Amino acid sequence: MDNAAAQTTYHTLGGAEGIHRLVDRFYELMDELPEAHAARRLHPESLAGANESLFEFLSGWFGGPNLYIEKKGHPRLRRRHLPYAIGPTERDEWMLCMRTALNEQVSDEGFRAALIKTFSDMADHMVNTEGREGCGHALHDRAPA
Repeated sequence: MDNAAAQTTYHTLGGAEGIHRLVDRFYELMDELPEAHAARRLHPESLAGANESLFEFLSGWFGGPNLYIEKKGHPRLRRRHLPYAIGPTERDEWMLCMRTALNEQVSDEGFRAALIKTFSDMADHMVNTEGREGCGHALHDRAPA
């Protein structure tokens, strides 16, 4: 296997620095885009905790240090998001922010398309309203992990 094939997504994105850039831009877009209102209102006023959790999760998910697992255990993403009504609107708005951040930061079209597909599959898995629109209100006072 050559070096390029051995590269993890974590390294291809630029390691911790690259993932921080992606996550920071993702949450900037969530705050900036009116089209992301339903997804944004699932989060607390400050996005700092959500930003840190997403960075830690992506670090391990993409082949870098397992920061999230070391801190919080297995991600159990769907279960951790069950307190939040996530419907197709919230999923699509979340993906709008992630797709935009990826379009801005990942120049390799094939790699970017694969990442968008990966994130899209994950976002589809988070929908928990059985096709109904989510109400956007958290049932608990904690941010999605």
